Amino acid sequence: MAITGVMRPGHVCIRVLEIEPAVRHYVDTIGLREVMRDTAADGSARVFLKAWDEADHHSVVLREADEAGMDYMGWKVDSEATLDKLSADVEASGLATDMVWMREGEHPMTGRRFRFTVPTGHVMELYAHRETPGCAVGYLNPDPWPDDMHGMGARRFDHCLLYGDDLAGTFKLFTEVLGFNLTEAVVAGPDEQMIGAFLSCATKAHDVAFIQQPVKNKLHHVSFLLDNWGEVLKAADIISKRRVSLDIGPTRHGITRGETVYFFDPSGNRNEVFAGGYTWYPDKPVIKWTAEELGTGIFYHDRKLNEKFLSVFT
Repeated sequence: MAITGVMRPGHVCIRVLEIEPAVRHYVDTIGLREVMRDTAADGSARVFLKAWDEADHHSVVLREADEAGMDYMGWKVDSEATLDKLSADVEASGLATDMVWMREGEHPMTGRRFRFTVPTGHVMELYAHRETPGCAVGYLNPDPWPDDMHGMGARRFDHCLLYGDDLAGTFKLFTEVLGFNLTEAVVAGPDEQMIGAFLSCATKAHDVAFIQQPVKNKLHHVSFLLDNWGEVLKAADIISKRRVSLDIGPTRHGITRGETVYFFDPSGNRNEVFAGGYTWYPDKPVIKWTAEELGTGIFYHDRKLNEKFLSVFT
């Protein structure tokens, strides 16, 4: 199928309390590569990172701040014309607030970005252009991985899971305006009210997920892609070897069927490395999980909810 409109997650800006320990974590433990540093408009330090299999200039921005969490998540669209159309559609929808155009170059090697706040309080961006220096193995007769892969060797920034209080409004904006598809839903009560939405803009099991919680603009985790279950197990070894704060896993999700391990960066932001999961096509029925089986959906092996996993977020 042709992927048009919003193509994929393009970047995430993570707030960290101290920039240097954060850089060591995302580079030495997760395996990202530092590509550039600058100073944000408010004077805070920023470091731009990418994974070895990503073509674009960067995908992760670390910004030093007084509070951990996520500043914003960016989505790459297929053209400047699509950027103009979707920005107008978002504005006309009445579902977004704080809409502003970020000037070309505010992110290095990146064109203009349309920034807006969705009903759950999260800041999202759309953009069409970012320079593509290429991945670490090139595109002519490439090897399957680079010789200088380090840490967990994450291939790319994969998705975010976000907490917020107006799931219905954000779901409406993502599906009816931005063209995302619902792959899996968590429902509760006799009316099957949706309390969790897993959304895809292409063929992945999810590119972003929103969970209904009585909070605004909270980050549950930022996820990075690994190749397979063996790499997830090796990532757990690295977590222990480097004395990284482990959250839970390695295990498997019922939701998305992905293999996973969760841990924390030095600022308390939850990270995930993730492998597997199914391929989604438009004719695949939506998978439904009831609240009673949510433990199985989140952690398929022990089938139990974990209070720390549900209640700790930044």
